[in-house]
Amino acid sequence: MLSLHNATNVVLRLRQNLSVWGVRAQNINIGGGVGGEIPDQNRLQYALQHIHGIGRSKAHHIVCELGVENKYVRDLSKRELYSLRELLSKYLIGNDLKKCVERDVGRLVGIQCYRGIRHVDGLPCRGQQTHTNARTRKSRPTWRGTR
Repeated sequence: MLSLHNATNVVLRLRQNLSVWGVRAQNINIGGGVGGEIPDQNRLQYALQHIHGIGRSKAHHIVCELGVENKYVRDLSKRELYSLRELLSKYLIGNDLKKCVERDVGRLVGIQCYRGIRHVDGLPCRGQQTHTNARTRKSRPTWRGTR
């Protein structure tokens, strides 16, 4: 019978070689529940942008700090993947970033400041005009009228 630890390792290995609709994804487990699945058919700098909280400049900074050329993820060695995991663990990304932002917005709502009230009302909270713009932020549920 498999222990829980061994079963978890088996699941992680299966997820690393997961193929969905012909697109393979390599799972880089950062630890702490963050986890980041990046496609292995892309170059490292572009693939890192699939992780929530990593954009163009941060991906470029990570690749430069890692000291590897911008090669395909599938061509990375185990040592490079390990150093990438160590480097990514320093950043606030993934689920940790989402929880932090949610906690910050919850704090604003809790103290009932202007920004918190705007978040609750679903309106822009950084001073943008709402008379003609902010259509995505002001979107209301559609309702049917009688004809």
